[in-house]
Amino acid sequence: MGFDPEKITFFAKTDARGQDVKFGIKAKDRQRHMYIIGKTGMGKSTLLENMAVQDIQNGEGMAFIDPHGSAAETLLEYVPEDRVNDVIYFAPFDLDNPISFNVMEDVGPDKRHLVVSGLMSTFKKIWVDAWSARMEYILTNALLALIEYPDTTLLSVNRLFSDKNYRKQVVDYIKDPAVKSFWTEEFANYTDRFAAEALPAIQNKIGQFTGNPLIRNIIGQPHSSFDIRKIMDEKKILIMNLSKGLVGETNANLLGSMLTTRIYLAAMSRADLSVAEMKKMPNFYFYVDEFQSFANATFANILSEARKYHLNLIIAHQYIEQMEEEVRDAVFGNVGTTITFRVGPFDAEVLETVFTPRFLAPDLVNLGFAQVYLTLMIDGIGSQPFSAVTLPPIAPPRISCKNMVIAASRRNYTKPRGQVEKIVTELHAPVVVEVKPKRVNETETGGKNSTYQNNKNNYNSRARNGGRETNNENRVYSASKSDTLPSTDVSNKETPAVVSVSVGEETKVVEDISQTINSSANNKPKERMSAHRFTKESKTKTTSFSTSPSGQTEKSSEELRSVLAKIANQNKTSSEHKVTEEETAIKGKSGAVANSSALRSALALALETMPANPKTTNIELPEKKTASASLTEMEKLINESEVAMAELEAKTTKEPFPDTPDPKQITKILKDTGHTHSPFK
Repeated sequence: MGFDPEKITFFAKTDARGQDVKFGIKAKDRQRHMYIIGKTGMGKSTLLENMAVQDIQNGEGMAFIDPHGSAAETLLEYVPEDRVNDVIYFAPFDLDNPISFNVMEDVGPDKRHLVVSGLMSTFKKIWVDAWSARMEYILTNALLALIEYPDTTLLSVNRLFSDKNYRKQVVDYIKDPAVKSFWTEEFANYTDRFAAEALPAIQNKIGQFTGNPLIRNIIGQPHSSFDIRKIMDEKKILIMNLSKGLVGETNANLLGSMLTTRIYLAAMSRADLSVAEMKKMPNFYFYVDEFQSFANATFANILSEARKYHLNLIIAHQYIEQMEEEVRDAVFGNVGTTITFRVGPFDAEVLETVFTPRFLAPDLVNLGFAQVYLTLMIDGIGSQPFSAVTLPPIAPPRISCKNMVIAASRRNYTKPRGQVEKIVTELHAPVVVEVKPKRVNETETGGKNSTYQNNKNNYNSRARNGGRETNNENRVYSASKSDTLPSTDVSNKETPAVVSVSVGEETKVVEDISQTINSSANNKPKERMSAHRFTKESKTKTTSFSTSPSGQTEKSSEELRSVLAKIANQNKTSSEHKVTEEETAIKGKSGAVANSSALRSALALALETMPANPKTTNIELPEKKTASASLTEMEKLINESEVAMAELEAKTTKEPFPDTPDPKQITKILKDTGHTHSPFK
């Protein structure tokens, strides 16, 4: 470790007045960054290679991003034997030995937005023709949520949208209130139609990376194979071969952009050092050829802020229009050394402002091979523009350690493909939540879901009158937060034959009106109850049922509501009635006292049989006991009735009521009220 500010890196020789003097740039001046521009084939890559080779041979730390592959292969030839283990060779096309690189790993709260911003800038450049504000908004919040959660990768994005259980785990873990609010209050309320329109676009784009095993095995591992801060502090060598012919342009751009972001974050993490310690930290040189492919907002930040943390950029590309405006302004505003090879007319006009008055636009477009004009930073001061010729390639060593370097890198920083694929598969497997079945007696023991289970158990009670049973165990009628009933098929149900209610001295038998409903709906498609709503009025509290047409006659619907109102009134009467031993006798099967299941069956029957017309039908309930217009209150009312019935049965004698109605009389009463089917055989 250590930093020699006077160490010179040579890259050119003067050509003025026949002189042939080799020169370079001091280490302290390289902290102000270098910018190289020129047409293809003019010698830019050779200039970068010569400087990088000197850094390798001088024991410096450096990273080199090569989108072509040739420079990366060349640099491996120059690694001395004593630095073989210092090299991390990042070759995504090495499918059998994938390296791991997770840009979302271990990002502090103050840097999360920077990482997400860099990723979004990259995505926007890659999908410029298919980008939208909605996509950016949703994807940004997805990345901000995942970057907080442990062991997440870019593969987790699609999983977040498709796996509800995983999404719940992530959202519950979020600490950022703004991000949490998006997922709990906004995304949770997206309609199915909106989600079907917005999410597939994001999933398709992310799927381009995650569906490719070449990139999936690299970005899908939760922990990176190398620590960039450690690479910088220990002066190691990171060579990234992003050959677009082997990796693909989109994948190369993504990996290069992510590496740029992580290098910047590693440099900024040096802020934890004191001023004295920072002065002793070595320079770290970051070479990027064709940097416009990886240029995002991070480059602007590096150029303006990273100098104090000894992160030095050497960037090269072909023409100015390749840069975004923000990056372009940062380059020309912060770069200390500018070198230009031959450029086109448009670039020449822009660069003329840098090299005037010594060199004008016509001079810039007529440079020969390896000829350059430059302004060189010398001891912190920019020189006047002058001309030079870049040095030829440095002669390779007699013994190449290239194969040793590749083998050592695989051994130290990669894993076998099978092992990696197993890790990725297990990490991104769907979350399975085991749901324990609720016991029936949980209600009796006061379980936490006793109210829900009590409603379900009561509704599933069988009406035993007439020797027939019902089993509607798949439906539960209870008031929900949205006051919406579950969809209910009413066209093919088995319902109780008779509901018999005994109150005081009078027994009333209500025939199964659903037979009439079924007779009119047998030949019609099954329809579902849509919803119910509860409304309150100023004087009288009213239950309002709104349904879709299901084939019932308006007359039978009104009668059902009348039955429900009578049951409510009778329950009120029974709860207030003083029972005596003479009034508690019950005679015969037809006059049996209805238990709580009969009352609940009547309630369920009334709910199933809604009016044919879409108009709302109101049932006015007594003010005292049944003033509430919710089903929860109706359940409470029935529970009170059960208590009254229990008291009634406790005092019941075996003597029959003297005035129990005759079955024929009951049949006549039912026919007079419009019911054609007798409950008695």
